[in-house]
Amino acid sequence: MNKSLLHSRAIPRAAAVLSGALLMTWLAFYNRYPLLYPDSMSYMEDGPLVARALFLHQFSIDYGGRSFLYCLGILPFHWNVTPWPIVALNALLTAYVIWLVVRSLSPRQSIARYFALLLPLIAFTSLPWFISLIMPDILGPVLYLSMYLLIFARKSLSRGEHAILLAIAWWSVASHVTHLMLAGGFCTLFLTLLAFRRSLRCWFAGIAQVALLVLLAAAAHLALHAYLYGKPSLNGKRPPFLMARVLVDGPGRSYLLQHCEDKKFVICNYLSRIPDDSNAFLWNADGVWTSASDETQELLRQEEMPFVLATLRAYPREQLSASAANFREQLITFGLEDYFPNQWVSDVFERVLPGSRPHYLETRQARRALPDEFSSTAQEWAVMASLAIIAILTTLLWRGRSPTLLGLASLIIFVLLANALVTGVLSDVLDRYQSRVIWLLPLLAGLSLMEWLDHRFPRNGQGEPQRQDALSASPD
Repeated sequence: MNKSLLHSRAIPRAAAVLSGALLMTWLAFYNRYPLLYPDSMSYMEDGPLVARALFLHQFSIDYGGRSFLYCLGILPFHWNVTPWPIVALNALLTAYVIWLVVRSLSPRQSIARYFALLLPLIAFTSLPWFISLIMPDILGPVLYLSMYLLIFARKSLSRGEHAILLAIAWWSVASHVTHLMLAGGFCTLFLTLLAFRRSLRCWFAGIAQVALLVLLAAAAHLALHAYLYGKPSLNGKRPPFLMARVLVDGPGRSYLLQHCEDKKFVICNYLSRIPDDSNAFLWNADGVWTSASDETQELLRQEEMPFVLATLRAYPREQLSASAANFREQLITFGLEDYFPNQWVSDVFERVLPGSRPHYLETRQARRALPDEFSSTAQEWAVMASLAIIAILTTLLWRGRSPTLLGLASLIIFVLLANALVTGVLSDVLDRYQSRVIWLLPLLAGLSLMEWLDHRFPRNGQGEPQRQDALSASPD
């Protein structure tokens, strides 16, 4: 194939990806500013602290509790001036990976099917919300789709695309501990199945490559924390999420009532102040964690795992029942109503993004005027319709035995279940946690429908419908 032909094909494909990326950002433009969450400010504030320690050897006492690798990754895109380039980065990475996914299944009609798939996702799911949000949340789905391409659709990638995907996947898996846990969990499950199913061994090279990326991301976290704090860690000085979870679930509180006199946990001093909500425990101004001194916070971190393990030994059934209920609730909790204005965000604006606070106060988010109710309802219907489409087409597609689509389906189902399990059981039940991955279900439904159309109405090498009469005509 000559260079001019390759060039002529590359231009419309690049234009499609850029157009898709631009369409994904509609909510940020509608809001007049990127969407912000309290953690957004921490990520942008912590990046310069880590960079100064890493490159200038100017160390700080504390670097925050967020992913340092994500903080560093987005620093060149905001420089504490404006977060808009981060939205562009989110959109470009997502649009590019979705393009590769569509092309892996529909190589002859990629552009048309790309937009046929993308437009409903943009209009009726949480996708544009997480593109517009200054958080690593969108990098979770980007990672999982990259894993599909690296494991199940390797042959559809050029060498350059393969290298780009490796870089995207590494940064995505390193950007949040949840991404690390889900990617590591899928690799572990897949490698376990390989021992029993020889038919899966054709994908060993891909799964080994993803597993190596997970190990490299974990090693980077350990090394960076060792450099900054003198002690290797995957998540540094994080709040005691597990402690808050078992206390709010009930078994932790019951354990303290029974054993505070003899165990002498620091948390016993706060027994009368433990709320019924883990967010209140961790983040309220008068909450246990926020109101504690630095010394007390360190003691709470140290006793978290001994306390949690002691609670599990004392009340295994009760905690299992509570965790199962949290998992079920998180699985079906994926609204878009977590984007209300936050006073703390407004208070720290001048420190994190000097001079930008007036712009934020004029946004629809700050005025509670985002279309969150409409989008939540639209997403509910989109998810229900997607489940119906997948249920109807499952038998038909199984007969066709498309290994790439089956690989994508298995990965997305794992992600939806594992994400609800990790977040709901280990942290808290929040709309944002499941909403950031739920749009993968309509994506799967759309791709399944396209695959069914290919089986139902086969096309020739030019992507045109085959004429049955021409195919069956005799030469006489």
